[in-house]
Amino acid sequence: MPGPEMPLVCLTDFQAQAREQLPKLSWDFIEGASDEGITMQDNIAAFKKIRLRPRYLRDVSEVDTRTTIQGEEISAPICISPTAFHCIAWHDGEVSTARAAQAANICYVTSTYSSHTMEDIVAAAPRGLRWFQLSVQSDWQLNRQLVQRAESLGFKALVVTVDSPILGKRRQDLRNQIHLRGNLTPKNFQSPDKTNPKSSALLTSMSTRFCWDQILWLQNITRLPIILKGILTREDAELAVEHKVQGIFVSNHGGRQLDEVPASIDALAEVAAAVKGRVEVYLDGGVRTGNDVLKALALGAKCIFLGRPILWGLACKGEKGVAEVLNILKDEFHTSMALTGCRSVAEINRDLIQLSKL
Repeated sequence: MPGPEMPLVCLTDFQAQAREQLPKLSWDFIEGASDEGITMQDNIAAFKKIRLRPRYLRDVSEVDTRTTIQGEEISAPICISPTAFHCIAWHDGEVSTARAAQAANICYVTSTYSSHTMEDIVAAAPRGLRWFQLSVQSDWQLNRQLVQRAESLGFKALVVTVDSPILGKRRQDLRNQIHLRGNLTPKNFQSPDKTNPKSSALLTSMSTRFCWDQILWLQNITRLPIILKGILTREDAELAVEHKVQGIFVSNHGGRQLDEVPASIDALAEVAAAVKGRVEVYLDGGVRTGNDVLKALALGAKCIFLGRPILWGLACKGEKGVAEVLNILKDEFHTSMALTGCRSVAEINRDLIQLSKL
């Protein structure tokens, strides 16, 4: 008889189990990176070059992980980054993700390319904190419709992806394209009669003309805070502040766009220094432990967002798996705070870290 199932105690345990459970095509899509995958690997490795400088002899009998983003309280600075097509990992897809996020009292950023409609996601988790991620389309009327639809449904911010005027060369996706296309249906583009004749074409219809001038256009069609996702440099961070956005997402798209750019955690300090606290800064890419969360906050992030680990949890156990991934990381972050002498998120600062000489 088979022995008892081993408990999943860290995020990489979920990664290993998801790899066993998912079909190869689905796994390749979730884990895929652009070109040689150098940036994807660096996203994780760069965190391990940072060491912690704990402070002891402090009363850590009570440690509070709560914080706020865009004025909304969340239970911990650990939220869900936009990723496409959750139904590849679990039959209920984004519906399960949204429910887990609501139960955890954290923010879920819904992708333009979700496999459930915005309406379905809101109905599944009506009390959840939701932001909407916009992949800017070449059809500007479609952009207007998506943004105003999200606002009318109660999404609290607009996360605009800026690093994808074209798709990066994702080698495994190219190899599997003919097999995956039928499963990649972006439901938010469906017409009212539920037909979607151009769904495959929409995967490559991002606007190549989207530039700083269009930020004002977005600001004129919505009252939602606008957050730019994909900023990696001081120069673009300064331009973002000049254009009066409300937040910056330091991200390299999980290594799925331009390969050989800096790891997200390496770009964070440069961006945070340029912003000087004028807007909130967030990070995704490479976070796998509670220590990683602490390091990101110490370098200037207000909150981190998880991409692939959420899909691992979803693949393993659906809504329950997402909840477990979030709880594990929150518990690890609580431990990291206590063991470095931080009783609140406000006490996390640059003095807690040093770059390793290894």
